[in-house]
Amino acid sequence: MPVTPFPRPKSMTTTTGSGPAPDAPVRVVLDASVPPQGYRVQTSPDGTTVTHSDAAGLRYGLATLDQLRADRDFATTGYDVSDHPDFPVRGFMLDISRDRVPTRRTLARWVEVLELARINSFELYTEHTFAFTGEQAVWQDASPLTADDLRWLDGLCASRGIELVCNQNTLGHMERFLKHPEHAKRAENEDGFSMRGQHRPPSTVEPTPENAAFVQGLLEDVVPHFRTKRVNIGADEPWELGTGKSAQRAEEVGLGTVYFEYVTSIMQPWLDRGYTVEFWADVFGDHPELMDKVPAGAVPVVWQYDSPALLAEVVDAASPGQVQEWRSLGVDVTALRDGFRDRAKLLLGAGVPFWVAPGASNWNSLLGRWDNAVANMVDAAEVGLENSAQGYLNTSWGDHGHWDPPVVAFGPALFGGAVSWSLEDNRDVDIAEVLSQRLLLDPTGVTGDVLVRAGQVCQQLGTPLLNASPLCLVLREPDQLKPWAVPAPQALAAVGESLRSCLADLRTAEPAAADGDVVVRELTQALRLSELAVRVLQARAEDGSFAAGAAPGLLTELDGLLEEQRACWLLRSRPGGLADSLAEFGELRHALLRAAS
Repeated sequence: MPVTPFPRPKSMTTTTGSGPAPDAPVRVVLDASVPPQGYRVQTSPDGTTVTHSDAAGLRYGLATLDQLRADRDFATTGYDVSDHPDFPVRGFMLDISRDRVPTRRTLARWVEVLELARINSFELYTEHTFAFTGEQAVWQDASPLTADDLRWLDGLCASRGIELVCNQNTLGHMERFLKHPEHAKRAENEDGFSMRGQHRPPSTVEPTPENAAFVQGLLEDVVPHFRTKRVNIGADEPWELGTGKSAQRAEEVGLGTVYFEYVTSIMQPWLDRGYTVEFWADVFGDHPELMDKVPAGAVPVVWQYDSPALLAEVVDAASPGQVQEWRSLGVDVTALRDGFRDRAKLLLGAGVPFWVAPGASNWNSLLGRWDNAVANMVDAAEVGLENSAQGYLNTSWGDHGHWDPPVVAFGPALFGGAVSWSLEDNRDVDIAEVLSQRLLLDPTGVTGDVLVRAGQVCQQLGTPLLNASPLCLVLREPDQLKPWAVPAPQALAAVGESLRSCLADLRTAEPAAADGDVVVRELTQALRLSELAVRVLQARAEDGSFAAGAAPGLLTELDGLLEEQRACWLLRSRPGGLADSLAEFGELRHALLRAAS
């Protein structure tokens, strides 16, 4: 049976008995009528012809030819493959600021994953994890990337047809800077703020010219190490904006104006140099008065990390009190079901061009949330295509210690690349098979199968949650888990059985990739942590406490798993941030110690 390339192409026909001889020539034809980044590969007894209109199309055509050559029947099969992408920019963003900073070996592995997925843009999200000049106090414990690291990675990406893009936050998520005395006065609220009933340290800089000059200095330090003329300045989730030092000005001119004046002051110097500047559209999308002020070259990026199906489940399961709380915050509960269409509704209405950014659903989950990731990425592609979006940026965040191992995001990265290349041809692509056969080189097929099955246990729990899995939440905040986030006993039992099945099957896996042993070890660890989470949920009382009889065994198991978590972390990631990540297990450990004593 003829091989099907990955991603699946828009058009492929085969003819039996008419393939090229081993010494048949390969011709390359330049044809301006071929769509950008597109190609046509034709094989026959006379040889092979690769037709393209640009360098990217030639690269993808030759990559497809390599996949076809792997078929034992290549010499007796004639192929005619025509293909081109749905989205010109197909990106993947990796969070390297939530404790987990990858080693060079891990970054090189990511480049291999993205090349296979036909991703042509790789963004590294940074807050404090670049070695900024003069900011050693901020990054000294983080094992940051250096200028040499970035230049090396930029060259590696360029050799694979991938743009490496700086993604540096410049407004919110600045807590790693603001906690230091030399930067404390930059905060909108120096004493921090309250959110969802909890006090948080300051995270948003006051939108002043002085702070704009400060973050411009950060950009000037890091951006020159990237050869591309594109940069992402973040500017998402400035939770305190307009509640502290900028409150009076927000009252006078409007919060949206305060926000966009500051953001524009960050963007404009780069726009003037010919850069394309991305920024997250969450704040911008709430202010219709700003719709005609987006400067040329600036791109709002609309993010949404939960699928319409999950959003509908959450809304349907919500109590009247929860619905009322959402409405008091200005949330349109009915529109919440619409996923990206709701998130981008103001931009859609104003006709402002935007990019879409779904999520890999790896964070806050241990094993991923596979079903949500797939539906979220398809939703992003559908809405993006309907509105002629030029960019699709899949995102892999690392909230709360980045406990999940890198391999958990490999499958979503491949699927996101496939549906952003050609949605209609890759909606149902078998990513488990792609993982095993093309990336991890497992002839048994077990590794890819276990990765996908493990990612499905979150949905099996029957407790629809936004942006998280109960298995992760109970290990982080066992006494804060809301009643609606606690799975039923029968669901926990079923998930426990699924996890045991995954572990048993994984023992038979044979991934031959260079990181195959690491994959098996880190996935085993994530499965065992998930098993622990099931037992913690089963032993946990309604008030979040634990029976004294159950606590010692759980505590012993936790301590052993923390040692293995440390070892697995160091196989893929730098040591900086490891202590902070492990500290996220502290509340559970203290709760178990109290119960045991």
